[in-house]
Amino acid sequence: MPDTLDTTARGEVSPSAFRRSLDAWLPATADPRDREFLRDLLAMGGILFVLTAIAYLATCAWTLPFPRDKTGLVVGRDFLNLWMYGRAVADADPARFYDIAVYNAELTKLLGDGYPGQNWPNPPTALLVMAPFGLLGFFPALFAWLAIGITALALTMRRVLADARVLPVLLVSPAALLCLMSGQSSFLTTAALIGAVVCWDRRPLLAGVLLGLLTVKPQLGILIPVALLASQRWTVFATAALTALALAGFAAALFGPEIWIAYITKALPLQREVLADPSGIAMPFHATIFMNLRGLLGNDVAMIVQAASSVAAVAAVAWAFWFKRDADVAVLCALLLACTQAASPYMSSYDLLPLTLMALVLLARGECDAAGRRLAQLVFWMPALQLLFGSIQMPGPGFIAPALAIYLVLRLRDNTQPVIAGREQSERARNP
Repeated sequence: MPDTLDTTARGEVSPSAFRRSLDAWLPATADPRDREFLRDLLAMGGILFVLTAIAYLATCAWTLPFPRDKTGLVVGRDFLNLWMYGRAVADADPARFYDIAVYNAELTKLLGDGYPGQNWPNPPTALLVMAPFGLLGFFPALFAWLAIGITALALTMRRVLADARVLPVLLVSPAALLCLMSGQSSFLTTAALIGAVVCWDRRPLLAGVLLGLLTVKPQLGILIPVALLASQRWTVFATAALTALALAGFAAALFGPEIWIAYITKALPLQREVLADPSGIAMPFHATIFMNLRGLLGNDVAMIVQAASSVAAVAAVAWAFWFKRDADVAVLCALLLACTQAASPYMSSYDLLPLTLMALVLLARGECDAAGRRLAQLVFWMPALQLLFGSIQMPGPGFIAPALAIYLVLRLRDNTQPVIAGREQSERARNP
């Protein structure tokens, strides 16, 4: 009987056969413990993914043209906002949609009475990025959006890791699941962010353009200027700044400078209201220190602790990119992303996809000891853990990213296992 059909006497597939079938989807690793962790994440993540997807799809009302989930929101709820940016390009006054009442009145025209409220949270540069998608119907645009994002991410991963089979593990992660369910931008922003960091020494102009485009999602790049200045990557910094300014200027030229005034005076205060909301409705979806502590300590104390974490995160990035700028780019990128999460009071769970990817990359390249493996595992499950802990307003998951940042800083400081060696071991495992 073929090995792939390895069975027990009762005709059941044996655990060893099941493990081998999973291994076909995993990257080669030098250390079997890393493979075991990746295998477990693929298996358990896949089970959670399938069960959640079935439950979600089964509870949706599939009435066209806009099917609704059980909360009454459109399937692909967050992409609805992005799609509306694309449609607004043709509007005589797109700035008016930053008024939440006007925006929801527009949604009512499109979707009918009784639709739950949403807001327009992205900067005006999103109109430029989303313009092509506004020419399509909602679901064709959603499918194209997700397909482009996943394809871009797969291509980027081939640059990060020669063996791109980390992608299946990433795609069953809770962060990826939330991105798929909501139609968020995380696949595309992850590709741009990781791609920029990986190529910023070899192709600084391209890296700068990618980072400039990421200003459409500004919370992802709050520490990138610190990293670029500390590592003296002046070309990347200048290109990113010019790209961002060009986008902002182009948006102002097309739609009028008042669109930026509307964004600053109407959209940004709404985001601050999310942080201060006494009901804590957003807490299950933001694995940050502030969101973890506000239910226990109150907003003021939680923000003080968050501010201290932010200062420490800035210091860690500045130190690493100044003194250890020649360390392995994967380790530095993982540290940058962990510190970004530690520094921000507002970071949605689907925005954990870049950090999840780099945690998996570190595992696949053999750059984690026992503690590192556990932290990588926790990063993978952070969105699910935050959903659980945040629902009862208990702290916990928001401290995973700071813990990973501390771990990576200590590894860089002590240099106990040169990361180049870890990469070479991974290459030897792929090419014995």
